[in-house]
Amino acid sequence: MTLTQLRYLVAIADSGLNITLAAERVHATQPGLSKQLKQLEDELGFQLFTRKGRSLEAVAPAGERVLMHARRILEEAGNIRAYAANERGQHSGQLVLATTHTQARFVLPEAIAAVKREFPQVSMHLQAVAGDEVLEQLARGEADLAVISTAGAEPEGGVAVPLYRWRRLVLIPRTHPLAKLKRAPTLAELAAHPLVSYESSTRAESSLRRTFVDAGLEPQLAMTARDADLIKTYVRAGLGVGVLAEMAVGARDEDLVALPAPDALPECVTWAVIPRARVLREYALALLHGIAPQLDRRDLRRVLEGNLEPQWPQAPSWRELSQPITT
Repeated sequence: MTLTQLRYLVAIADSGLNITLAAERVHATQPGLSKQLKQLEDELGFQLFTRKGRSLEAVAPAGERVLMHARRILEEAGNIRAYAANERGQHSGQLVLATTHTQARFVLPEAIAAVKREFPQVSMHLQAVAGDEVLEQLARGEADLAVISTAGAEPEGGVAVPLYRWRRLVLIPRTHPLAKLKRAPTLAELAAHPLVSYESSTRAESSLRRTFVDAGLEPQLAMTARDADLIKTYVRAGLGVGVLAEMAVGARDEDLVALPAPDALPECVTWAVIPRARVLREYALALLHGIAPQLDRRDLRRVLEGNLEPQWPQAPSWRELSQPITT
């Protein structure tokens, strides 16, 4: 049994039992991957997958147990490599980060650029997806860490580290009736207009939707999108009132009016989520510190290693970290 065979096994399971896709993900040939799977099954003495003809149909019950141990073994092997690289002072490698479009576009560029200057041999890979897909990628082992926002409890799926707090803004053309308010509109005033916001706003558990419903109101969602730039594009096109993260509004948006969102809309927290017992490379710690300077790299490492209970410092507000346009 080899680590390569276990890696191929996990790749097959995570590729929906698609051998071709699994081979692409591990940079192997399809015949080579199939051969290694057969050798592993021959050594174990049972099949890891049920088959229908030449195709894999499902993970066998015994295969599920083997997969659980294989994932653990591969994770620990990765931790050993990361620990050894840190000890050697070797700072080359890659960092895969799962996050949302807003974080990728408006928050991470400066922090990633700083990491690249400090660690030029590191390859950074951003996977910008919908909010509900971020933690799924982390759970599948397709990312080293995740950056995601919530308006409620801390996210699950690993060690959650608070990075910063933020609020929403209301974004409108200068000719829009709400532009005359010079203050935050009320929920009732917002409910009277079509809204353009993130696609998550359509879900029942959305904090935006819950806030309106709790006030006895129903938001008029004219359009939703994953990308804040798209939201602003359609606000400019006159489709409705934009409700989006304050980080997404900057100097290029001076043609629009940005007002504070109603106080009833809850404050959000952006978190880093890291798999438990993960040994992070120095450049990953540098990235987190670059986003959230209040974090101590040594404490972060000790928490991940299980040698310190998490007692994170108060996360600063986005306004304390930068100065986006708000008027």
